[in-house]
Amino acid sequence: MALPTRLARVLASEPFDLLTRDFDTMMQRLAGREGPFFTSAYAVDIWETKDHLFVEAELPGFERDQIDVTMENSVLTITAERKEETKDEHRDWLLNERRAVRFQRSFTLPPTVDDSKVQAKYENGVLSIQLNKREESKPKKITVA
Repeated sequence: MALPTRLARVLASEPFDLLTRDFDTMMQRLAGREGPFFTSAYAVDIWETKDHLFVEAELPGFERDQIDVTMENSVLTITAERKEETKDEHRDWLLNERRAVRFQRSFTLPPTVDDSKVQAKYENGVLSIQLNKREESKPKKITVA
């Protein structure tokens, strides 16, 4: 199985956020720690059984309608985007760290996956995707005469 072959993480919405993230990551790596943008948030697990391939992605803080799952040419893409909360003139912000976030991951799936039978559900911040394997790709028992 060839997983993953294409990965993309986009976590910033402003141009300087990307520069800041890269600098922070470099400094954190020099100090021997993980950077603030590469923590366990948005982690993805993939496993298989004889009949299915499963993908689970942690997407805390997203609503169901902010998540998009697509399959094209055996590539499964998970995209989640949260817009920045609009500024309210009646609020005096003391701290405002929650910003717009865009997350995207893509995985090339093996040819054994039947892309016409995909189920996805989002519950408690976890996106669960179940992909069925093609019948002809499943192991077959051969009787010995």
